[in-house]
Amino acid sequence: MSEVRVILHTDKRQALLREAEAEIRENQGIVPTEEFYSRKLSAAWRRARGTEAYGPGESGDDIGEFSLDRFRNLPVTPRESLKAQPLDFAAVTPTDGSKYYETTGTTGQPTPTPRLAEDTIWNTVSVAEAWRPLLGADERVVILLPSDIVPVADLVAGVCEYLDLAHMRAYPLATGITGWDRLEDMWRTYRPTTVFVAPGVALQFTRLLAQRGQLDDLSSSVDRLMLLGEVNTEPFRTRLGKWWNADAFDASYGSTETGTLAASCTHGRQHLLPAATYFELATPEGVVPLHDRGGHDQGRLVVTPLNAHARPLLRLDTGDEVSVATDCPCGSAAPRVTVHGRASDALRVRGTPLSVRGVEEVVYGVTDATGYLLEVDSEGTYARLLLERGVGTVRDREPEDCRRVQAKSEELLGLRWDGVVFVNSLPANTKSGASQKSWKRSNIREVEVAR
Repeated sequence: MSEVRVILHTDKRQALLREAEAEIRENQGIVPTEEFYSRKLSAAWRRARGTEAYGPGESGDDIGEFSLDRFRNLPVTPRESLKAQPLDFAAVTPTDGSKYYETTGTTGQPTPTPRLAEDTIWNTVSVAEAWRPLLGADERVVILLPSDIVPVADLVAGVCEYLDLAHMRAYPLATGITGWDRLEDMWRTYRPTTVFVAPGVALQFTRLLAQRGQLDDLSSSVDRLMLLGEVNTEPFRTRLGKWWNADAFDASYGSTETGTLAASCTHGRQHLLPAATYFELATPEGVVPLHDRGGHDQGRLVVTPLNAHARPLLRLDTGDEVSVATDCPCGSAAPRVTVHGRASDALRVRGTPLSVRGVEEVVYGVTDATGYLLEVDSEGTYARLLLERGVGTVRDREPEDCRRVQAKSEELLGLRWDGVVFVNSLPANTKSGASQKSWKRSNIREVEVAR
């Protein structure tokens, strides 16, 4: 792996790679045993005691010695606490890590995230083994993300190296490095089969190629689009797949803080990675182990990464509402997960919560728009939806499209827009992608409304 191979300069780290391979492969597609979790949680607990958050404070108290009962009685760690004091949860300083990232997420608040070689090795192997059935031996991968400092770019490159797949990195939004013209030229030579791409970047590149009349040619080699770095919805994936004549997958789910929590299977469903993380659900009955629930269930996801070294986290409440199920045509026994997002990320208009998933179910479900922007007032009493015209669309259809958007919005969102308007283009930041994209900051514009 590019991430891993460079750091495998000691016998100890090579042994760690072999250990990770054996453990992940043995538990791939299953829920591990309680003995497995007891052993892994004990080690995670021990590392956590070395942090300010879980170790001895000014009072000299800490979480004590590990036991399963003590773990289950430990209060959950609110995500807000991690965001407010991120270095209190770190077992190393930023200068001690082998890598350093900062994540903004949907809140836009930077969170320092150092990583050790151990974090990189375990996370890369876990994801690579999950994606292995999706990627053929002759794959040509392009990593199409907005910046080379995005953690997931390092992850995908590491996965490709681990699986011995040809790959190319491309960062068209990194000024002076790649650029759209150079990317188009490289694409013709390389002819990628799999594209790991942020949804916002996919929109920009698709629109550009369609405007140049090159989309059919450049999409002809592509078999699959692996979307990551941002929230995406099934209607968006369907729309993008239709444009590219390819299968579009929701590649992974996780965060810079937690590592990867779920990965796509060959049937396009996301499965949790229970060999890498201990999962619990916060439900009306309390916080319970996810694998004890069985069948279909929903709640807020609570996670304990089993292989986090630089920043061990115990029972972190992600704030993400999820649904889980155990049925999937791929045959994996690992729970299938649908992430609905955080209630705190929703925007309220006339008392109605609007989420990125809800809005995009409408936008990409009933129109050919290549982007959107919400105009709202500060009191939440007004909301207009601006839609970016698809390339080559017939404008005579737009009045009917607007009526369909209103009808679908009333059905799915319980909201009727104050206006639905098609425009020729939208600001680039509405499609900037991944670490450069925060929904509330880029897809929502506050306006003054005449009363």
